[in-house]
Amino acid sequence: MSASVDDDIVTDPNLPPVAVEPEKLRSRWTPAKIALWIGIALLGGLGWTMLAIVRGETVNAIWFVFAAVCTYLIGYRFYSKVIERFIARPDDRRATPAERKQDGKDYVPTDRRVLYGHHFAAIAGAGPLVGPVLAAQMGYLPGTIWIIVGVILAGAVQDYLVLFFSMRRGGRTIGQMARDELGRIGGTAAILASLLIMLIIVAILALVVVNALGESPWGVFSVSMTIPIALFMGLYLRFIRPGRITEISIIGFVLLIAAIVAGGWVASTEWGYAAFHLDRTVIAWGIIVYGFVAAVLPVWLLLAPRDYLSTFMKVGVIVMLAGAIVLVRPEISVPAFSEFAGGQTGPVFSGPIFPFLFVTIACGALSGFHALIASGTTPKLLEKERQTRFIGYGGMLMESFVAIMALVAALSIDRGIYFAMNSSPAATLGTVEGAVAFVNGLGLAGVNLTPDMLTSTAAAVGEESIVSRTGGAPTLALGLAHIMQQALGGQAMMAFWYHFAIMFEALFILTAVDAGTRVARFMLQDSIGTVIPKFKDLSWRPGAWICTAVMVAGWGSILILGVTDPLGGINTFFPLFGIANQLLAAIALAVVLAIVAKRGRSYFRWLWIVAVPLAFAAVVTITASMYKIFSPVPAVGYWANHFAFRGALAEGKTEFGTARSVAAMEAVVRNTFVQGVLSVIFVTLAIIVIVMAVIVTVKALRNGGGENLEDAVVPSRRFAAAGFLATKEEREIEKQWDALPADHPDRPSVSSH
Repeated sequence: MSASVDDDIVTDPNLPPVAVEPEKLRSRWTPAKIALWIGIALLGGLGWTMLAIVRGETVNAIWFVFAAVCTYLIGYRFYSKVIERFIARPDDRRATPAERKQDGKDYVPTDRRVLYGHHFAAIAGAGPLVGPVLAAQMGYLPGTIWIIVGVILAGAVQDYLVLFFSMRRGGRTIGQMARDELGRIGGTAAILASLLIMLIIVAILALVVVNALGESPWGVFSVSMTIPIALFMGLYLRFIRPGRITEISIIGFVLLIAAIVAGGWVASTEWGYAAFHLDRTVIAWGIIVYGFVAAVLPVWLLLAPRDYLSTFMKVGVIVMLAGAIVLVRPEISVPAFSEFAGGQTGPVFSGPIFPFLFVTIACGALSGFHALIASGTTPKLLEKERQTRFIGYGGMLMESFVAIMALVAALSIDRGIYFAMNSSPAATLGTVEGAVAFVNGLGLAGVNLTPDMLTSTAAAVGEESIVSRTGGAPTLALGLAHIMQQALGGQAMMAFWYHFAIMFEALFILTAVDAGTRVARFMLQDSIGTVIPKFKDLSWRPGAWICTAVMVAGWGSILILGVTDPLGGINTFFPLFGIANQLLAAIALAVVLAIVAKRGRSYFRWLWIVAVPLAFAAVVTITASMYKIFSPVPAVGYWANHFAFRGALAEGKTEFGTARSVAAMEAVVRNTFVQGVLSVIFVTLAIIVIVMAVIVTVKALRNGGGENLEDAVVPSRRFAAAGFLATKEEREIEKQWDALPADHPDRPSVSSH
């Protein structure tokens, strides 16, 4: 770590150390450690061998768990260390923005464990749950490889470095970083793309929550209760028992479980059903109001504790599912590469495996939305620079594990039922008979769907029907229930586990809505601030309220339109989500590439760590955009679909394709036009940013570096451990801080431990 040391930083000699000495950061290899990592590598290698090479008629689900966990451990321990040592080069003697600019609202030094929970909850929206479920159409192997390998080399790299460089720039948003580093043209394109894509992403996340909670009194009650619980946790940590993280964690966990259990009881009562059985429009307005309030309240009061609380449930359920998979060891009969892997159309989504598998999986391996969070709320809450690896890289690995568990859950159910649930109502006619005829007509090997399979499964989970329950969430819930009932409770618990999973998904996604709204506000304030400097002051409350209202009105109006009009609003933009999200990731990686190049010659040999995922993301997203814009296949290309329906209307047809009326046909014409135009805009903006980043990078390579736009160095006056658990050296320093007199002005700054 010697490369990260700046000899000009002088900390207060009257304080205990604010950082572990660089020479003590290198861990010593012992025979036990060597044996442990050899064991992890062998177990992971065995898992990959069973998945990718042996591949019998069935494959045991435990190999997904072993391959994923072992690869994550190796990636975090070794690859992220290389990035930390040779690219980020953090120095804990430097004060972070949270310490320098502490205002009690947006800049608040936050315990790393609470911040990990907040960051993970904020980034983990619908993507890691829904994308892998849809990608199961292509078979189990392509999605598994991309989710695990992609996160190590791309997704976690982006999250870590965007978080680190934003922190070094006072918590600037990715759009403003692009403007600073790439100039006016590249920066303006990045800001426009970020704002437009952010509106669509937040609206989509909100719509998924609305659909999950619609007419679900259990879910509405339990999710609503997380708000007062989070407020209590925030007040408890701030005023009642400051710094007692373990204490409030236990209290919050108990209250969360109580809210979940009580939700089932409340929903079964007459008064509870009447009070919490809400229409989707009412839920949508509730989410809009909540998004505004959460974005303007101090981050310590609601956002951070609520996300931390949500992480208990998110991580807990995923770990529980992984444990059940190891215990039950379900056999997966889905082929490694399905019948649809080589074509351009499929019942779940259309497009060839390259590039559409990668944009469909989205957040599970690489997500541009994460760059917005990593340059939004999180860098303003970091206590120390070295925590960026644990929170940025480590947080993304956990999200990837969520995606793998979602994929396994989808793979574990019968293939016939999977396609019946995920095929459109136009294909299945929305009936059991129609679904059976459609699925059996696909000609899938080993699939023989019967009406009884669909009706009995629906009855087992307490639903009237499971036919065409598209969107991924119901499929994940059914897969989770199928696995969990084998481990706990048996068939009688299927309905409980199914509705528990639906509520879990709603809670999972809602936390990304509130954080996304806050980040959108930061982005708009940054953008307006270039014209009206006052808006750059995040502590100026009128600016915060105005920008929050504008952004909430933007995504809220799209959401309401989508809820009230099945053929309009967010339903128009939903197909854009995957590509737009990945284009934003390419933009973020392009900005990071330019920043690393401008840092100087000692960084040039490590540019490939950023350049490789950038090149892959750029090729995937631009290729996918070209398909959507130019493909002559109506099921793939927006414009092909647009002109096909326009032609049908011109011929006087009253129904065409999936549209059963003239109004529906006109809606398809309108929607595909909007989708086609936005696709052209998004890919053009992304190409501009990438080209400008390459120009800046080449210029930096020729000049031996570029202008350093990091904030001025301010010596730190606090200490905190870097990882989840403090090392021996960190514990020794913590004891020195604890020994300070109770009335010492710097003692309250010590991290909770």
